[in-house]
Amino acid sequence: MRNRTIVNSPQQLNLDWAQAILSNHEELTEVEINEVNVTSVDIGTTTRVRIAVEHNVPDVPKQWFVKLPSLSFRAKAITALPRLLPTEVRFYNELADQVPLNKPKLLFAHNRFGRGSTLVINDVSEFGAIPGRVGDALTVEQARLVIRQLAQFHAHFTNKARNGRDFRWLAGPVRRLEDGLGAALAVPLMRRGLRLAGEYVAAGLHGPALRYARHRKKVMRFLSSAEPTLVHHDCHPGNLFWHNNQPGFLDWQMVRVGEGIGDVSYFLATALTPESRRQHELALLADYHEIMAENHSVKTDFNSLLNRYRAHLVYSFEAMIVTLAVGGMMPLDSNLEMIRRAAQAIEDHDAFALLQNVG
Repeated sequence: MRNRTIVNSPQQLNLDWAQAILSNHEELTEVEINEVNVTSVDIGTTTRVRIAVEHNVPDVPKQWFVKLPSLSFRAKAITALPRLLPTEVRFYNELADQVPLNKPKLLFAHNRFGRGSTLVINDVSEFGAIPGRVGDALTVEQARLVIRQLAQFHAHFTNKARNGRDFRWLAGPVRRLEDGLGAALAVPLMRRGLRLAGEYVAAGLHGPALRYARHRKKVMRFLSSAEPTLVHHDCHPGNLFWHNNQPGFLDWQMVRVGEGIGDVSYFLATALTPESRRQHELALLADYHEIMAENHSVKTDFNSLLNRYRAHLVYSFEAMIVTLAVGGMMPLDSNLEMIRRAAQAIEDHDAFALLQNVG
């Protein structure tokens, strides 16, 4: 039956396919599907499809969100080797139930070597949640809620990531391949991204950014040297949803073992306007530090945590620049806005200079 559920294009999301998805759940085998309609298709790092599924059981989701391999050649070339969608499939199958965060409900997740990967979750809008949009500028109260959720998430996995064998696959050959690919492409992608970004990145950042790219492997080793936990690693506004004024987290294809403050740097650099971040980031970082300390999950003082926060800002900038350089993975105006925000954070904290001796 799983052979019928692994598909590679929106055209294959038909009634027979949807019936096969539900047949993987013993308690749903009696559900009779009457109609399947594709309502939207969005192509980025993956192909994301929303479908409406008409059936005869009230408590089973009728709005499904399906992730398939990207139909964009350039995006697929970047994401295929590090196996980003297969990583998210495995996350939902093996780890999602342990993660103390709001997440979509899983309907189906499977990867078949040589055939592709298919992930089916409920569309969060069906129960009144509001999906975030890439480039949204969050309020400080929204940011505080996200930071507190990230702290609980990181605290929960600190000891488990340090000692548990269940997470070795997140730091295994696939991650090493991803790091090697990132190092090999860092300079040409940084150079292209800076050129395309134009006035969104100050000219004074170009030289330090290219120097960082040339020494990326050593910098990544430094950024991975602190207390490990489970991290989302792609926590920007477009990967959130909001339900009853509380955040939920989407898009787990970059999940890995890493330093928790890296998620915080990435989030604050991309989700707040520079003005709001400057005004509130120290208080938000203090909230994070306090929650981690209460859970005995941080062993450094606040100033040390602040320095790690500053250092990790370089990745948020690189991620947005690389997204622009590859193209087709994010709406252009949103991508440029998040580059502007991340570049301002880099300048405010002189983050490249902080890492100068690492390389």
